[in-house]
Amino acid sequence: MRKKSMILALISLLALSLLFVGCGGEDDSTATTAGSDEVIKIGFLGATTGGHADFGIKTLEGMKMAAEDLNKEGVLGKKVVIVEEDHASKQSEAANVVQKLIHRENVKAIIGDPTTGITKLAAPIAEDNKVVLMSAGAVGPNVVNTEDGQLREYVYRNTLLDAVAAPAVVKFLKEEEGWKKVALITSMNNDYSVGLSKIFKEALQNEGIEIVAEESIQDGDQNFAAQVTSFKSKKPDGIVFTGYYTEGGLFMKEVRKQGLDINMVGGDGLLGSTLWELGGEAVNGSMVYCGFMADPTMAEGKTKDFIDRYSKEHNGELPNMFVAQGYDAVMMIADAMKAAGSDDPTKFKEEIKKLENWQGVSGTITIRDNHEPLKSPVYLLEVVKDEEGQHFKVKAVIPVKG
Repeated sequence: MRKKSMILALISLLALSLLFVGCGGEDDSTATTAGSDEVIKIGFLGATTGGHADFGIKTLEGMKMAAEDLNKEGVLGKKVVIVEEDHASKQSEAANVVQKLIHRENVKAIIGDPTTGITKLAAPIAEDNKVVLMSAGAVGPNVVNTEDGQLREYVYRNTLLDAVAAPAVVKFLKEEEGWKKVALITSMNNDYSVGLSKIFKEALQNEGIEIVAEESIQDGDQNFAAQVTSFKSKKPDGIVFTGYYTEGGLFMKEVRKQGLDINMVGGDGLLGSTLWELGGEAVNGSMVYCGFMADPTMAEGKTKDFIDRYSKEHNGELPNMFVAQGYDAVMMIADAMKAAGSDDPTKFKEEIKKLENWQGVSGTITIRDNHEPLKSPVYLLEVVKDEEGQHFKVKAVIPVKG
């Protein structure tokens, strides 16, 4: 009997200890295991390793900041949890990540990818599974719609579009920089680059700027001697480079090596410190356009608070476009959920369509009928080297009209 009593006592103690564990608080690191009725899960689709990690890491930082702010009061009485996945900059892994976020983690929305190619890969998966996908970086064509123009109901983005920015920048280069002829460089295994080159080509032709050379590269290339040699004798006023910062930095090293004193311009695919980490002083003068640039001296309201907070938490570093747009993407999703009174994607997706003159930290955003964002102005940045080291500095703020 005594032995039986001891066993019963031990069982009781074990049950009591499990009860205390079950009633304990839940921190961010364990919240992803909570039931879907207890939290609102928002998935991160991007790279934290690999060639495009600069984009992904910064987007994720902004998303986490937004979740922290939202969780001061909660959304629909629930805690917002960011579910992290890393596709390591590999398209082959991206589909697996999307499937995992949807089917294993049961996310209500996915923020990402910062790149056009992977967003286009993820879009039909999200659409088929009725999960909202909001890209905070994809700027190329055929993201919110299919190749044949059919609009996707669950896919949105909040970034400055190339179709808006590139023509404005080309006009600036002609009128303010005096460019009359350029070399156009396209990475042929990069959807973003191929799409952007088409947009730039049309804009250049409309402004009467001659394309004296069109050269092809591949993401992952490291030797660009042949391409630079090919257009060197044609003496372009500048280079339109539509790829990413990894190849961009190395490309400009070759340009300088061959004695050319011309600069490069491109889209936000060049926006990252890797540009000068690989290109060194060869990229000084290179220009990059984007939809946000932190300027503590000019910022006001929530944008200033955002910049100051990020800077304090990152040893004086300023947030870039991907941080700001990652933050705004989560906040837009949260506002849509609140307006719908539901975290059901079939319901809150309808509220995203209604966002008009929505004020985020990255600027004012209106979602148009085609699910595309209207943002202004265009920030044209330039790589400079001064007492602060190499960094991007605002060269021009170019207004655009809808």
